[in-house]
Amino acid sequence: MRRRGPSPEDRHKRLILAALEAELRRTRSLAAADAWTAIARPSQRPPAGPFRTWLILTGRGWGKTRTGAETIAAWVRDGSARRIAVVARTESDLRDVAMAALRTAAGPDALYVESRLLLRWPNGAEAIGFSAERPDSLRGVECDTAWCEELAAWAYPDAYDQLQFALRVGLARQIVTTTPRPVALIRRILDDPSTITTRGRTFDNAANLTTAAIRYWLSRYGGTRLGRQELEGDLLDDLEGGLWQRDLIDRSRVRELAERGRTIVAVDPAMTSGENADETGIVVVAKGADGQGYVLADLSGRYTPDGWARRAVEAYRDFGADRIIAEVNQGGDLVAATLRTIDPTVPYAAVTASHGKRIRAEPIAALYEQRRVHHVGGFPELEDQMCAALPDGGTGPDDRLDALVYGLTELDLTNADWDAFEEFHQRGVWPCECGDRVMWIAGRSCRTCGRPAPLTYDAPVARAS
Repeated sequence: MRRRGPSPEDRHKRLILAALEAELRRTRSLAAADAWTAIARPSQRPPAGPFRTWLILTGRGWGKTRTGAETIAAWVRDGSARRIAVVARTESDLRDVAMAALRTAAGPDALYVESRLLLRWPNGAEAIGFSAERPDSLRGVECDTAWCEELAAWAYPDAYDQLQFALRVGLARQIVTTTPRPVALIRRILDDPSTITTRGRTFDNAANLTTAAIRYWLSRYGGTRLGRQELEGDLLDDLEGGLWQRDLIDRSRVRELAERGRTIVAVDPAMTSGENADETGIVVVAKGADGQGYVLADLSGRYTPDGWARRAVEAYRDFGADRIIAEVNQGGDLVAATLRTIDPTVPYAAVTASHGKRIRAEPIAALYEQRRVHHVGGFPELEDQMCAALPDGGTGPDDRLDALVYGLTELDLTNADWDAFEEFHQRGVWPCECGDRVMWIAGRSCRTCGRPAPLTYDAPVARAS
């Protein structure tokens, strides 16, 4: 028996339904576009002239993430964006911030494939997400539009260069949304004649921010360098005479630490909790097989006492650390008791700050100048505090910085020369100028580079206390 196809009436109904669905999608799309156009400030609308890069360099809360997402969605609707690369600092930032904002701007008709971080519109346009932590994932990609979210905070700026090779078809334009930090990449983009820059302050968006938040920001950060950067959107130069400079940190940055020895979780605990409390500094550091210091993680944040203790113990386990250390000038025995409630067996040592903060920080800053401390990846908030530190006092919060100083001090990196001297006297081993550590016999030459072996050795002047 022959199977009958749909009747002419059924085909006609299907055509009508398809047309109605298409019109409904178009109406929703126009409504979404009209809604954003109605509330967007003039500075949130894309530049009229041609450009390769629209750099939105503003304070926090200005609305730059929504501006980026809504602009991309508008370009998809008008057909000028078909293949979009969305790049964020980490995969969690990509998923929870950039792609979440883009999905909202795209509307309910766009299909999101979470496992692939892919957003597909009904007209065939696609946005694919990439983490800046994996620059090589951008190799072989081809796109006509890109969005870089919080570019100044990327740990590996070479992800931006990989993206530029991918941005090579169609109008080849990109949006960069970021809070300003004086990193070389941002200055390079600013100097590019194909860049159009929009600047803005947090308080430009005051109508959409709570009064409590504004009051807190002004009371805590008003008049500070951090406030000028994070709230006013100013791009600041390094402090003259500062203990750290960004270029120095960048030159010693590495991607990974292959082999490490002693590992420390250092904590500068806040004594209060709540919206207006200080942050608790939690920084993980390690001594590498080369005897140099490495910063592995900055887990600082605003925690309850139970919360920071749990986070510190988690870090101790995750990194296979040897010990947790914490500053106890204010908390005393309460700090140890808080940690012991989470894990009674965790190795713990108290740090008592007997000198001023900057006196403790200066030897650590000297280690950075000698390129004996390296950051494994990027830690923007920590590095902001480091670069705001002056010999006679800081210009903002320093919880993360204090934890860093405690941890690196505990690793005792300053004793490397003394340790080498003691090893020579015990085994006749001494580092040659070529960098090799060799067993020398007086009067002989280095077996690696041939330099003559010295007949005497001078001990270090003093062992660091």
